[in-house]
Amino acid sequence: MVAQQVPVDDRPLRLVDKPEPVPGPGEVRVVVRRCGVCRTDLHLAEGDLLWRRPGVVPGHEVVGVVDAIGPGARRFAVGARIGIAWLRHTCGVCRFCRSGAENLCIDPRFTGWDADGGYAEQAVINEAYAYPLPDEFSDDEVAALLCAGIIGYRALKLADLPPGGRLGIYGFGGSAHLAAQVAMAAGAEVHVITRSPEACRLALDLGAASAGTGRELPPVKLDGAILFAPAGGLVPVALAALDRGATLAVAGISLSDIPRLHYQEHLFQERTLRSVTANTRQDGEEFLAIAARIRIRPTVQPYPFDQADRALADLAHDRVNGAAVLRMASD
Repeated sequence: MVAQQVPVDDRPLRLVDKPEPVPGPGEVRVVVRRCGVCRTDLHLAEGDLLWRRPGVVPGHEVVGVVDAIGPGARRFAVGARIGIAWLRHTCGVCRFCRSGAENLCIDPRFTGWDADGGYAEQAVINEAYAYPLPDEFSDDEVAALLCAGIIGYRALKLADLPPGGRLGIYGFGGSAHLAAQVAMAAGAEVHVITRSPEACRLALDLGAASAGTGRELPPVKLDGAILFAPAGGLVPVALAALDRGATLAVAGISLSDIPRLHYQEHLFQERTLRSVTANTRQDGEEFLAIAARIRIRPTVQPYPFDQADRALADLAHDRVNGAAVLRMASD
């Protein structure tokens, strides 16, 4: 499936035949079993993200089995189940890479944006950017972890929540429902604000202390918050709910315009607003280990591969409870 950058209700994906990809030096090829459907795919399909490569194959939550190995690749054997995620290349030499902040690399490349991703029968990846996958999870479950889980985990770290703190989560989809479980496993008290009644029920079922569908303040002051919804109008709402010295982390790659902020109401008393940009491979490795240890519970809504357009439309219209995952036709 290639992206065409038209409104989601006009079916922005087109089924095409492409040559079978050949793994280059240091690369492996996988037969794709599953691919998660991420809001970033939606932003790409509708044109919210500037095109890096016209006609790119979206998808960066790829679960597959290695079927070919390029020259010099030794990390994975044929038959290994591995994951391909968003980050697929960093330069390794810029000041950010050298300092351990490869997510801020000045010359990065990303799966499903710069290079073809997982809405396909096969995909290739440099083995250094692939993940061995925990045996504790099925293909459906682990696909949801590979972007939604990893970026949610990084956003949770950047929210700088103190031990046992009160965390606000704005929007409760694929990423948020995983980050909430990591936070609660560490002792956090979680309060959810989402416009979906089904998401409210999921949040309470997972153990959230409260869940509401309006823009009202949560029942307590928050020690940290994460904005997952791509709605800039929620930034002042979330900032106003923070306690002194707390941080709001904005997890999305794209956000609608933020309204004017009032310094006293939204930022004074050392409240912090910060964005989240991609992730490091260390973030991914840490998150997958934590997910296996706490036996995280991904809520997954599967779709046949030929219904990828419907999955994107359902995501756009808040009809997905948890994470959407494509199942390949050959599976």
